Amino acid sequence: MDLGLKGRRALVMGASKGLGRAIAEALAEEGVALVISGRRQQALDEAAAALRALGAPAATGVVADVDDAEQMARLTAAAEGLLGGVDIVVLNHGGPPPCHAVELTEEALSTWFRRMVLAPIGVVNRLLPGMRARRWGRILTVGSSGMLQPIPHLALSNTLRAAIVGWNKSLSLDVAEDGITCNILAPGAIRTDRSLETARGIAEKTGRDVEEVIAERSKEIPMRRYGRPEEFGPLAAFLCSDKAAYITGSILRVDGGIVRGL
Repeated sequence: MDLGLKGRRALVMGASKGLGRAIAEALAEEGVALVISGRRQQALDEAAAALRALGAPAATGVVADVDDAEQMARLTAAAEGLLGGVDIVVLNHGGPPPCHAVELTEEALSTWFRRMVLAPIGVVNRLLPGMRARRWGRILTVGSSGMLQPIPHLALSNTLRAAIVGWNKSLSLDVAEDGITCNILAPGAIRTDRSLETARGIAEKTGRDVEEVIAERSKEIPMRRYGRPEEFGPLAAFLCSDKAAYITGSILRVDGGIVRGL
């Protein structure tokens, strides 16, 4: 299916690997020009070359860490400068380490609030004026199934991602008339470096093997397996297209059915 995205311009955060990379690849195949961000220039350069080979008319990697406000400001300025404007922004970043609610500290909450809430909101605030002027935009957040059903051992993530849910819904109401949609993709267990890191953290806390943790988690998933990144990226591309112009303020699950709520 041709999604009609050729000629659009996107900033995809955290796109050197994992889910961000999967989204960038799906957009590249649709002819979208890209700026991708991450923390290592070499990895970004390699990813950008692969994206151009897939069909992106342009793909450039810009180093930016969500923990550094100045770097994030430079990222949005660079994206607008390199692309001539940003039509699509994909908010994607790493999550906090596993912990229980009784282990939450003010220091951890403050640190990860800056990374998971303030940084992405700041990116959008800087890009919104251009989108509103053009009366077209797509704001897509890579979230977590924990936004709909708290995940055991991930209390810090569960807590802060709830703030993004409230912001996304509120923003969607403010900019809908401007032709801008705001949606969240909520992945469940998808086999990426991040999911393996989470499993490793649980394994260390419980004295088990990593693969044992993954096998146990898979039993909870109706499909009895982790998802694959290539099962995630195409849905993101669809949400960024005109074919999804009437979908906004929504959370779409890509979780193999693990969330039990209606």
